[in-house]
Amino acid sequence: MTYHGGVIMPSTVSEAIFWGPSWANSSFTGDKIAGLDSWYSGFNGSNYAKTSDEYTGSNGQVGSSLLNDHYLVDTSTAANGSSTSAIVSEVCKEIANPVSNGFYPVYVDVKRGNAGYCAYHTFGSCGGKTVQVAFFFDLDGDPGCDPQDTSGLHSQGLAALANVSGHELSEARTDPDSPGAWYDRRGQENGDKCAWTFNVPLVTFSNTTRWKIQGEWSNNAYNSGTGYPNSSGQRGCLDGH
Repeated sequence: MTYHGGVIMPSTVSEAIFWGPSWANSSFTGDKIAGLDSWYSGFNGSNYAKTSDEYTGSNGQVGSSLLNDHYLVDTSTAANGSSTSAIVSEVCKEIANPVSNGFYPVYVDVKRGNAGYCAYHTFGSCGGKTVQVAFFFDLDGDPGCDPQDTSGLHSQGLAALANVSGHELSEARTDPDSPGAWYDRRGQENGDKCAWTFNVPLVTFSNTTRWKIQGEWSNNAYNSGTGYPNSSGQRGCLDGH
């Protein structure tokens, strides 16, 4: 990946939003809200987070610090992700005091259907303050977005959301805003370059929770040959295990 002159996220504050009427249904929610809340807490200072710390921008260096402000639940009807402005509007509606280093993931109860993605990240403005936003479909029973975690530690739906959360958060930290910071000549960010490749069965986070999670691209690891191969055989992926 090469640098394109933009900012990065030296630190992160996260607050998740669970959007849609199904989040009031315990049989749908299952372990997903509590599990993702634990995921964000454990990301802070983890070796997995540190896989992105080599990258610098016009405002400093990516850092592995993440303050988890936990989550909000909005049981109104959720958008399907096709309109990024709708997702940004939801964040602006729900987050009372957004911060400039905020990362606000929105988990909806809407199925992916024929959409060609599991999740995405983008950015927007709330009250004149730029914030990082991510969108996630309901991935329960979705084979196209399933990391196939066989550990038994998490439901399939939680395991799927946790894996793509790692992808989107790592990209937001290294390539958050226009004109962009770190991506390759094809526009692929650090999560894209290691998507759906797994080095070990489980990666341990700083709170001892364990997750099946893809690695993230490291220029340093690629240059030194110390990473594990991505789907193209390039040895530049790290998962901090």
